[in-house]
Amino acid sequence: MVERPRFFDDISGLAGAAFSAAHGAREEINSLIRSRLDEVLQTLNLVRRDEFEAVQEMASRARQGQEKMEARLTELETRLNDLEQSLTDPAPKE
Repeated sequence: MVERPRFFDDISGLAGAAFSAAHGAREEINSLIRSRLDEVLQTLNLVRRDEFEAVQEMASRARQGQEKMEARLTELETRLNDLEQSLTDPAPKE
């Protein structure tokens, strides 16, 4: 049986340790970037998408309600003007 030289075992162990260290460093960098980005976003006072969409939906519904009320007001003003006109016009003579 041929024995592998200890050199190759040392190289493979070193490569494994380097890979593990690189992976740990990558995770640490990602965590650091994520925390810094969160800090920046907090200072900008940005709203989340779901909050924005909820407010947008509320504004849309309010706009639709306002348009309905404007149409109803116009109709009532027309009816009131017609009623006032009929009360102020002299009765037709027969």
